[in-house]
Amino acid sequence: MTEILKIFDESSVRMITLNRPEKRNALNDELIAALKRGLREADADADEHLRAIVIRGAGKDFCSGADLSAIQKIATASYEENVDDARSLAELFQLIRQVRVPVVAAVHGRALAGGCGLATACDLVVATKTARFGYPEVKIGFVPAMVAGILRRNLGEKKSFELLTQGFEYSAEEALDIGLVNRVFDEESFEAAVLEYVSTYTKVSRSAVEMTKHLLYSIDGNNFADAIEQGVVTNAKARMTLDCQKGIAKFLEK
Repeated sequence: MTEILKIFDESSVRMITLNRPEKRNALNDELIAALKRGLREADADADEHLRAIVIRGAGKDFCSGADLSAIQKIATASYEENVDDARSLAELFQLIRQVRVPVVAAVHGRALAGGCGLATACDLVVATKTARFGYPEVKIGFVPAMVAGILRRNLGEKKSFELLTQGFEYSAEEALDIGLVNRVFDEESFEAAVLEYVSTYTKVSRSAVEMTKHLLYSIDGNNFADAIEQGVVTNAKARMTLDCQKGIAKFLEK
């Protein structure tokens, strides 16, 4: 049986590859469960050498969304069963924010529906110039519901509404312009460019990045005063870390 998820370490980066190329890496229960296991294992194993996780797709596409069997199951499931099924994908999106190191989506080909949601849920998104994105769920009566909370935090209300309710595909350059993609690279050198991009995290403090990620996501919904106060606490904790102590000593030596 073909391994549904491939995982290997490339220096300081753990590469997680969706490995259903014949299905355009469509999401099903098995792949979602494997992704969650892979992320939890990376987080548990995350010693100092591991600085980032990259999620990518095998074959021509990043991820085309839910596969046919998953859609067929939805059509005959009860409300309670559909709640459980939707919650499984929601747990994956939440888990990405709970993993301590940055999680980067490396998108080539198409990232559609749940696949676009998966990319959007990652901390950072890089893409090839020819990559395509979109939330086409509304065309068949679905709602891109789990990603809405993430998208709304990334974009303004008007643009979020347009993307979620019109179902059109948009290019990597358009995604870059509106802030849903961080970098766009050439197709031919994409893998090398991705590794170079995430290698930034070998040059900065891992503990500082971890604490920044936690702070950034935990202040969602806080009022201004509470967000600033949480920043005060995080700042003080950061000062007590070994990385900060070494950094200060190095700075003072100059």
